[in-house]
Amino acid sequence: MKKTVLTFGLISGAIAISTMLATLRLEDKIGYDKGYILGYTVIVLSALFIFFGVRSYRENVGGGRMTFGRGFAVGILITLIASACYVGTWEVVYFNFMPGFAEKYAAHMEEQAKASGASQQKIDEKVREARQFKQMYDNPVINVGLTFMEIFPVGLLVTLVSAGILRRKVLTPETRTASA
Repeated sequence: MKKTVLTFGLISGAIAISTMLATLRLEDKIGYDKGYILGYTVIVLSALFIFFGVRSYRENVGGGRMTFGRGFAVGILITLIASACYVGTWEVVYFNFMPGFAEKYAAHMEEQAKASGASQQKIDEKVREARQFKQMYDNPVINVGLTFMEIFPVGLLVTLVSAGILRRKVLTPETRTASA
């Protein structure tokens, strides 16, 4: 299990990391809204390696058989490795190479509120939220948590679906005669 989990977790993490880095370079050109779409699309694509990892485990280690629980365990471990790669890379990039990201994003949030035609009260509320976001995001512990919550839920969902689809019960003599 260890080899399968490490292999597919690192492949998934590498895909998420490389595309995150590529997307960050395009952020000013495509904008935050398109960046979200591109970023989550890539996260979903990298999460496909969870499915491939669970299937590989079933075929190569489980002899074609696997319970939901074992499939979930393999998938969640792959998810955790990919998430750790993604979060670790973001922390290094954010705190060392992107000194103005939180300010730019907060300004974007304010601009969106103003452009939406909302009341001044709503705009002021969004401005407060943007400032709170910047303050929270500059705290490494909160930054790790928020970044983890970008990728982990997608991996969890793919893990649940993969474990459900790929499970195959072991046939015993009693279950063979009962199904015949």
